Amino acid sequence: MSFLNKVLAIVGKDVVAELRTKEMFSSMLVFALLVIVIFSFSFELRVENVAQVAPGILWVTFVFASTLELNRSLAMEMENGCLDGLFLAPMDRSAIYFGKMLGNLIFISAIEALMLPIFSVLFDLNLILPSLLLTIFLGTIGFAAVGTLLSAIAVNTRAREVMLPVLLFPIILPVVISATKVTGGILDGVPLADWAHWLRFLVAFDIIFLAVSYMTFDFVVQG
Repeated sequence: MSFLNKVLAIVGKDVVAELRTKEMFSSMLVFALLVIVIFSFSFELRVENVAQVAPGILWVTFVFASTLELNRSLAMEMENGCLDGLFLAPMDRSAIYFGKMLGNLIFISAIEALMLPIFSVLFDLNLILPSLLLTIFLGTIGFAAVGTLLSAIAVNTRAREVMLPVLLFPIILPVVISATKVTGGILDGVPLADWAHWLRFLVAFDIIFLAVSYMTFDFVVQG
């Protein structure tokens, strides 16, 4: 099998397993929906212009929902006794990383796609914009790239549910800040020149951490 086929085999395994149980997808969906509804009613009563806080609420929701998926991506393999089998498989371990990362990207993107129309209705905003969808996609790649690597570190700790957010949030903070800045600029109708540097930062972050994860994943899982 080629490297790509091995990656796709891991992605397909995760997708089929989730379609059978729907355990993680339903948990992420309910959690994200609750966060959006709570924020919607809370800020509607206390904030005059909800549109000003909408970008922050949107990305906080995405980050928290994504953490649920990232926390379970490798922990599920360990609980089922499959993690050692993956590591013993005759393939480059970077294929495992990219397979798990793409699986996380698919699940997180699916939740985001479901949440955007609901968010648009509750906050009376048009979020189905090509530039905004591109920003969300770039931010999600950053979450998945960093989170998959860090979940491989946290999975071997006793308090992995707590350890992953502790490791993840400080590292993805630049992604959240830049994505929020870009989202706010798009929703406010600010010219592209005023927020294009934040978008370039997102692209650079994704490339750097994908490369770093590719080079270090083997050492991470060996440790």
